[in-house]
Amino acid sequence: METLVVYSANISNRLKYTLDWLLRERLQLDYSITGNESAIAGLPFFISYGKYFPGSVSIPDMGLLWQTGKQPCDPATGTWNDLPTLFSAADSEYSLPFDFFSSIFFLLSRYEEYYHHKSDKHDRYPASESILYKKGWLQHPVVDEWVNAFRKKLQEASGEVIEPTPFHFQPTYDIDMAYSHIHKGFGRLAGAYMRALLKGDVKQISERTQVLKKKQKDPYDSFRWLRQLHREYDIKPRYFVLSAIKTTAFDKNIHPEHPAMMRVIKNLVRDGVIGIHPSYYSHLDDKVGKEKKILENVAGREIQISRQHYIKLKLPDTYRLLLQNQIEEDFSMGYGSQLGFRAGTGNPFFWYDLEKDEVTTLRVYPFCFMDTTAHYEARLTASEAFEKLSYMCNLLEKTGSTLITVFHNFSLGTSSEWRGWRQAYEQFMMERSAAPVRSPIV
Repeated sequence: METLVVYSANISNRLKYTLDWLLRERLQLDYSITGNESAIAGLPFFISYGKYFPGSVSIPDMGLLWQTGKQPCDPATGTWNDLPTLFSAADSEYSLPFDFFSSIFFLLSRYEEYYHHKSDKHDRYPASESILYKKGWLQHPVVDEWVNAFRKKLQEASGEVIEPTPFHFQPTYDIDMAYSHIHKGFGRLAGAYMRALLKGDVKQISERTQVLKKKQKDPYDSFRWLRQLHREYDIKPRYFVLSAIKTTAFDKNIHPEHPAMMRVIKNLVRDGVIGIHPSYYSHLDDKVGKEKKILENVAGREIQISRQHYIKLKLPDTYRLLLQNQIEEDFSMGYGSQLGFRAGTGNPFFWYDLEKDEVTTLRVYPFCFMDTTAHYEARLTASEAFEKLSYMCNLLEKTGSTLITVFHNFSLGTSSEWRGWRQAYEQFMMERSAAPVRSPIV
């Protein structure tokens, strides 16, 4: 298709941001914007925003893209092609019955997260406040479904084939606690034994003793198994390492400069791409920069990717802090309390700073599934969790989108608490891979 013309009487940073993502990135089409009606006269095909023209693919304009700053709004909902929609328009003259562009911008910019809200116990935006959660749409990549339906609409109107983008699977891992029992130091080890004694947890005492005597592998140590798994299915993972300088109630990994942790980090670098997992209190006293520098020194390379520990993402503060520390890609766009699509998509996008009304260079990679959310928050068994994951994965495959998962080394180890997860994960990996079926990895 030649350059696609988009007519709009107004042009703003918000509109250009939306069109760049939708047309150039997702549909891989070149486009130009014009507000001159004479420029579209005689064109066999074009997109019109905010005004109906016969023969065009016309989209209603509900005004969000011309505002500045953050002004609370309550988008009307509706349906289109059996898909739920936002910014529904009563005028049926248009090709689409909703403001498609405002809907995309609203969800990708995380517009609603700038509203006044009561944060959860970890000072996070609660999933329960989001419109996708309230409407029961959270586990649907609604933006990707809209884009796929719009692609077909453009094909019908233009008579030209617009190929869908291929599905992509990107596994990622958070290394919060590399080991359960070993390399913890005398004080933490003694405290762990004391807590187990007070609980009468004989099983844990026995396991810890066997591990310390080197008669049993640490239950959180799944690193070699993961390397084999990725090699088997030709996958390059992303690892996010908690590099807290000080141990806290929420930061329990061993120090990044401990010899054992240094070995782990160097092995992770050989297997995939390594990133920072900023500690729980990293937003204070520029800890992000200090932790990043230590991890870079150990890994022997520059760190450019990040995911917030406990998914402590607060807009716009967190993303501005990451940009200040030369982070180029962030993988925190998801909820720690709910499975699903926080921004309505599985595909990456550049972060739009709503307060400054400008697009930034920070690339955001959304995830829809995290093991600890499924296990602790949703209280799902391994089979139930992977059934949910497969459901969302199938939706992403249908829309040519991206699946990003979050697992931890401990959920894929040998801990009895996570029984069945390792086997289910390998089965899931095998089903999403073109590699031949082989014997299970041990």
